[in-house]
Amino acid sequence: MEFFKHNTQIDFMAQRNWAALASVILFLLSITSLVINGLNWGLDFTGGTQIQLHFPTTIDVTQVRESLQNAGFKEAVVQNYGTSQDVLVSLSLPKEDKNQSTQSSVAGVDASKDVVVGQLLKALPEAKVQQVDYIGPQVGQELATKGALAIVFALLGTMIYIALRFEMRFAVGSTVALIHDPILILGIFSYFHIEFNLVALAAVLTVIGYSLNDTIVIFDRVRENFRKLRKASPVDVINQSTNQTLSRTIMTSALTLTVCCALFFLGGSMIHGFALALIIGIVVGTYSSIYVAGSLALGLGLTRQHLLPPSKEALDERP
Repeated sequence: MEFFKHNTQIDFMAQRNWAALASVILFLLSITSLVINGLNWGLDFTGGTQIQLHFPTTIDVTQVRESLQNAGFKEAVVQNYGTSQDVLVSLSLPKEDKNQSTQSSVAGVDASKDVVVGQLLKALPEAKVQQVDYIGPQVGQELATKGALAIVFALLGTMIYIALRFEMRFAVGSTVALIHDPILILGIFSYFHIEFNLVALAAVLTVIGYSLNDTIVIFDRVRENFRKLRKASPVDVINQSTNQTLSRTIMTSALTLTVCCALFFLGGSMIHGFALALIIGIVVGTYSSIYVAGSLALGLGLTRQHLLPPSKEALDERP
């Protein structure tokens, strides 16, 4: 089954300058939003308290959220947890607690949890506490640091692999594309103040791998066509390679996008951030594999000689 035939002749590289302009504009807008608005860090990074509550009957999450807001928990996050009678309430740390020294005593933490649970049960007297988890600010900062390092190491490892597997111009193009994709995702999360937690971070790392897979498929076909089409220009080779892999790209992206949309609309609020990051990443990653990675390699002067194997004469030369 194919959406496009192998002999399609879409001139992708004809729009590479406009695509580059659009990418630069979106990239700068994302960076600006991140600088001005920052990210709406989730409880995993800021620290706070998670309380699992059980109710004797089926409850409405909206009513629970309104009851907590009326009781003073303005920023409480309420989500269904397991059954229709269980909810998970996430409460961020007060500002004064975030500014305190991270070397707080165990007794102080336990006292703070008891106070929060007591206030929560006053607002929801019919609820029964099942479990209480506390995440300190030091742990949140450590998770944020390790998350950033994970993205950096993933990009470096990708660049080294592409440079060894293909060619340095491909490595630069793919790395720029992989930086381009997460920044756009973070920019959208920042602009719309969507909560960014560990689940969303996992989605960003997944997008890096997904986008890389699509890029490698195109690059492999480019290398193959450079050796076959000896009279074609680099622009023609990249265009033909992209057209030849277009059906595979559309089918893979469309199928994955369908699953992510199902997760977003039917999976519940707990994985909205994960599903949304994947949806954005699939669309942006497919675009960047064609118009960022390939176009940049072409702009860096990629030619047939960079991908052809060394001749026997060159191998037999002696100093």
